[in-house]
Amino acid sequence: MLIQRGGLKVVAGLGISGVAAVNFLHNQGYRVAVTDSRSTPPGHDQIPAEVQTSFGQFDAELLLSAEEIVISPGLDPKLPEIQAAIAKGIPVVSEIQILRRATDKPIMAITGSNAKSTVTTLIGLMAEHAGVKVAVGGNLGRPALDLTKDEPDLYILELSSFQLETTSNLQAEVAVVLNMSEDHLDRHGDMMGYHTAKHRIFQGVKKVVHNRDDSLTRPLVPDATPMQSFGLNAPDMNQYGVLRDDDGTIWLARGRTRLLNSAEMYIQGTHNVANALACLALGEAINLPLESMLETLKSFKGLEHRCEFVKEVEGVRYYNDSKGTNVGATLAAIDGLGAAIEAKGGKVAIILGGQGKGQDFSALREALSKYVKVAVLIGEDAALVEQAVVGTTTLLHAETLEQAIALCQAHTQAHDVVLLSPACASFDMFSGYPQRGHQFVACVQELH
Repeated sequence: MLIQRGGLKVVAGLGISGVAAVNFLHNQGYRVAVTDSRSTPPGHDQIPAEVQTSFGQFDAELLLSAEEIVISPGLDPKLPEIQAAIAKGIPVVSEIQILRRATDKPIMAITGSNAKSTVTTLIGLMAEHAGVKVAVGGNLGRPALDLTKDEPDLYILELSSFQLETTSNLQAEVAVVLNMSEDHLDRHGDMMGYHTAKHRIFQGVKKVVHNRDDSLTRPLVPDATPMQSFGLNAPDMNQYGVLRDDDGTIWLARGRTRLLNSAEMYIQGTHNVANALACLALGEAINLPLESMLETLKSFKGLEHRCEFVKEVEGVRYYNDSKGTNVGATLAAIDGLGAAIEAKGGKVAIILGGQGKGQDFSALREALSKYVKVAVLIGEDAALVEQAVVGTTTLLHAETLEQAIALCQAHTQAHDVVLLSPACASFDMFSGYPQRGHQFVACVQELH
């Protein structure tokens, strides 16, 4: 028999995390209701029959009768119905906040404009291979409250700025902001709003990892908080970084100690070296054995749509980075792959464009000038991209992804790289970045 506890919890916005929140709270014995602006929101058939539902619009009356509102990350707290509840003093929290309250187990918290999924997945594998009972999810894969079913000893959570916006005092065992570049400004208003949301991850944190190459990732925390850094330069004692040999070999290192030749990793590019170093620093913070972490690193193949190596055709390597939906992600891919092939005279042919989300594409100018021989522009904001980067490299236009790949193939030779990293959302031409990536992979597989 479930005991009804406390007042009414109202979940605003269904979808994956909303369903997990409804089911979790219901199982805990709370009175739960859910409201969504869609008349048949995804997941409406996965919640208990006893839960009160109000679909088709956000139910202002229901929200105002809540003891607490659990808001889905896709919903902007600036919605008038949510603001009315806040004005009445009703707390609005994320599902991450509910998890924090529900568990005394340590949480490793990971955010950043880019590479969150790669780092979260890789450190999750490192922990698992070291024998830790771990549950990995959040913004990636399984929703946070779903992970409680595993009864793990450690939660590893990828967190978006949207989730962090309504999360307070997370008290993570260790937290990191991997990097910061313009993204979601349409939601957060400006870079300061975005930065503030991201840095909520450090509230009450026990240990910090930060990126030396990006000053925006270093938090203001009490001096006594242990801090560990990573970066693509030679590291100080006890920090993680890179040592370079005269022949150009790049070593992952801790202080003066060489740990791993970067050529031994499947995931290539300097941005992936940074991701690997971030994982080693995070792993050290929770006492994972170094040898075991390095073994995992050597076997990790990377994520689908994330600088994923597809195929080599006549000495040209093709990479699917369809998840590069913002300028920062695309910069990391161009710089990472460009620097890796530069020594052999290789250049990048890149496919750019889609829905630009109000970003400033001129940030790509330097990388395009330095590493890119041709950029093929697609999608509804192709003209905006062109305007921002004109004069940096050869710019071509294509109507379809297939046409774009053919143009790249025509303009490349051995040691070059063809990269799909659009710096844009995909909804003008595709159902999402996975469909865009799958189409790219299918077209490349046809090449010979």
